[in-house]
Amino acid sequence: MLFRIKFRQTNKSQLIMNAKSRGYTLIIALMCAFALTIYGAYSPARKAQKQQIVCVKFKKGVESQAVEQHMNGFAALKREIPQVVNYTSGKTILPNQAVSEYDVVHYLTFQSEADIKLFENSPAYKQFVSENKGIWEKTLIVNADIRQ
Repeated sequence: MLFRIKFRQTNKSQLIMNAKSRGYTLIIALMCAFALTIYGAYSPARKAQKQQIVCVKFKKGVESQAVEQHMNGFAALKREIPQVVNYTSGKTILPNQAVSEYDVVHYLTFQSEADIKLFENSPAYKQFVSENKGIWEKTLIVNADIRQ
């Protein structure tokens, strides 16, 4: 009988220990999941090391709708080509009533020169160029490092 009482107490204490262990394990697992979520949210974004500036002069008589379509098409390349880290664009600003050589500027950033080449050789970019080069009078493309 004494053996049964001790056995029941030992069995009961083991059950309590197992429940505590499971509870601690659950807490630790939740804390790890939370830490990984926070790490993912605050991990640094891809860092751009190279830049490309694309200047475009449109032919005389090109309608503003065609220019807007060109701007939207170039902007869509950022979503289609993963090598592009960041993209901005705009129409050129004429200082002191000067005549601008180019009408719009596209500014792209990349992580490496290899990424620039992948961008330029991508089917999406080649298709964009073939669809839009008919309205371009001239273009200027400048690749450069980004100074930190």
